Amino acid sequence: MGERGLGSSWTAEEIWHQPVTWPRVAEAVERSRPLVDGLVGPVDARTRIVLTGAGTSAFIGEVVAPALARHLGRPVETLPTTEIVADPGTAAIGDQPVLLVSFARSGNSPESLAAAELLHRLTPDLRHLVITCDASGELAQRWAGAENAVVVALPEETNDRGFAMTSSFTGMALAALLAFGLDVDVEALAGEATAVLAEAADRASAIAGAKPERLVYLGSGALRGLAREAALKSLELTRGEVVGIAESSLAFRHGPKSVLDDRTIAFVFLSTDPYARSYDVDIARELVQSLGADRVVVVGEADSAECGGAQVWPVRGAFGSPSAWALVAVITAQTTALACSLALDLTPDNPFPGGEVNRVVRGVVIHEFGEGVS
Repeated sequence: MGERGLGSSWTAEEIWHQPVTWPRVAEAVERSRPLVDGLVGPVDARTRIVLTGAGTSAFIGEVVAPALARHLGRPVETLPTTEIVADPGTAAIGDQPVLLVSFARSGNSPESLAAAELLHRLTPDLRHLVITCDASGELAQRWAGAENAVVVALPEETNDRGFAMTSSFTGMALAALLAFGLDVDVEALAGEATAVLAEAADRASAIAGAKPERLVYLGSGALRGLAREAALKSLELTRGEVVGIAESSLAFRHGPKSVLDDRTIAFVFLSTDPYARSYDVDIARELVQSLGADRVVVVGEADSAECGGAQVWPVRGAFGSPSAWALVAVITAQTTALACSLALDLTPDNPFPGGEVNRVVRGVVIHEFGEGVS
């Protein structure tokens, strides 16, 4: 693991090697193309498309769903495994067929396994696409070779060794976009990510040096899912000492804005969609009035004056959709969380040495869901 300016942990390595892994992710999807097309192609208009996962894996669905919906010309739902397990009726409705797309870094989470089994039991016609970073994980092993199921296993280097999901997040999101046939210029995506990483250590360290106690992340559409993932990275890598808050650019004024104080730094992800972007710019200007220009960071292509004098962390390109752009933009949040973790003298690869929170969730009891239970 090489020195990256933010330490030499597995977490740092996994953040920095993302542009290198993306072409390999594309190759993995292409190797599975005949099977994926055979599974996804025949799905009719009556079939519900449900994207699922837990934590970061659930946020993958929130990021890619808008792009998939536009591409397919139909609704695409996001439903975390944690909700499916707690209330299976939310995903199994009558006799409606379901195409379940499961995202899993390891595939060993109890909810990941239980959610798929519940839908297999309760849905008369279930198709299951598993996108995972671990071909040897329990989820991949359970569904490999099963009828009406396809497992797309990504390259081993996407299976993060660090505590927080970083390269696994972008790898699985990219795989989903490609699996459903979106035209993503992977080479251009990797090129911009490399450019962002070239200055990420300096930018992230400067933010961490301001010693924020709260990081607010805002975005519209697909970028609301990005904001949720960004906030989670802050919570995970700083052991909750830097609280991450996420909301959409418009909804933030409806109560969540109360969180702002003089120890807050706010990030606004500027959508690559011109209409959505106008609302992002509006909230950035308003935040500058509340916090000061030095405590507001806009991520995207913008002139500082346009955003009220806010700091600009440039992430260029559109890449066809905000969902694809998010794969580069998330690097700003990943490196900021890493820098804050190091500033607090924590160990990013294992910020919870006492085991209070674990890389693969523990302590979950899966209760029997029987007839007559509703």
